[in-house]
Amino acid sequence: MISLANADARLRELADLARPLAVAFDEAGFSLYAVGGAVRDALLGAEREGEREIDFTTNARPDDVERLLAPLCASIWEQGRAFGTLGGILASNGLACEVTTFRSESYVDHSRKPAVEWGDSLETDLSRRDFTINALALDVVALTKGATGVQTLFDYFGGFQDLTDGVVRTPIDPETLFRDDPLRMLRAARFAARFAFAIDPAVEVAATAMAEQIDKVSAERVRGELDLLLVTARPSIGLDFIVRTGLANRFLPEVPALELEQDPVHRHKDVLRHTYAVVDKTSPRLVLRLAALFHDVGKPVTRSINDEGVTFRFHDVVGAKMTRKRLVALKYPQDVVDRVAALVELHMRFHTYKLGWSDKAVRRYVRDAGSLLEDLNELTRCDSTTRNARRAAELARRMDELEDRIAQLRAQEDLSSLRPAIDGVRVMEVLGITPGPDVGRALDFLMEIRLDEGEIDPAEAEERLRAWWAAR
Repeated sequence: MISLANADARLRELADLARPLAVAFDEAGFSLYAVGGAVRDALLGAEREGEREIDFTTNARPDDVERLLAPLCASIWEQGRAFGTLGGILASNGLACEVTTFRSESYVDHSRKPAVEWGDSLETDLSRRDFTINALALDVVALTKGATGVQTLFDYFGGFQDLTDGVVRTPIDPETLFRDDPLRMLRAARFAARFAFAIDPAVEVAATAMAEQIDKVSAERVRGELDLLLVTARPSIGLDFIVRTGLANRFLPEVPALELEQDPVHRHKDVLRHTYAVVDKTSPRLVLRLAALFHDVGKPVTRSINDEGVTFRFHDVVGAKMTRKRLVALKYPQDVVDRVAALVELHMRFHTYKLGWSDKAVRRYVRDAGSLLEDLNELTRCDSTTRNARRAAELARRMDELEDRIAQLRAQEDLSSLRPAIDGVRVMEVLGITPGPDVGRALDFLMEIRLDEGEIDPAEAEERLRAWWAAR
């Protein structure tokens, strides 16, 4: 429930940050309103997604906005000028601000970029915003002149009530707004997941009918919205929405494919719901959450049913390849692609050591995980969503044992960079060979020693290398 008394104080704090801007725009004869997430989160008392960032809207045109920002900011951001948006950081208090001229925007034909028209009406500008909870405006000029926060809050579409009720709803017909910018359908999923809000049925109906419109949006923008969804408190709320509406089929088809048919004889758990649970359980780190989302995508194509039940042999390896392909299509950076795919491929590794952890097994596990060790261990723990208390306890015990064994070995030797005792250059000097496959084979031999026995002295490594080479 929103407290009016607390809300008023938080809105005033927001306006105080904007005071230099408010004074400048007022003296020039223009209006200035804080809008969007800053106002919404001030009312909710929610932690901001971006610290000290406020969006504003005004009746001033871009050239006037630039003129007024210039004395207040060390530099002006002009990347959004075509859409009426300029920004900067206030020199007086470090506030990052973006100021946008009243506008409406819509996609034209099959364009991936919205066309923009300037306006003069705050109400019209707010009516084109995605959801009522983001269509609230705070008159920061009036606040600098002594008005109270709630008195200067403009709410034409019931956004305050929707914040109170916990509903994601559009200020006007959702199909009109989704046609203007189809990415708003994914934003509905994100806000529902972030705040654990319900999504208005009309929004879901429109998103279902218009799911194919998301194809107009660039992969980079879709990826950005997916990233924000995945690091919310309850990603499953939004993920379930994009699956139900068919949106996921357009850019993430591997996820709805997890809703496998339940065989009446060889029953197995619902892989889609299991995936939701794993994503929610993991820490909100993007690479880890992406790995949780994709960790079982190889199951549908590897499922086999026999007398013993349902199996998914090599779904980790197959899933890693599928993950890599999808993340590349979504334009993820190569480092993210590599790290997520590696976690997917390794997520079953823990289960191959059912008879205990030898020193060699621990070293190999740590070596293969590399910098992903913490994420891999967490993903493995969270992958256990069984309701069988005995089985859950056994899995937890085995993971505790593994982490204890890793800690013990770390106390005895350096596990941070497992490598042979000598490098390739020294291998060539010792064996008198030139670069080629034999150098790689020699390093593999030395690496097996490292994994089997731990650290050995370089002199001993050279002696054993010579013996190995002679025996060949």
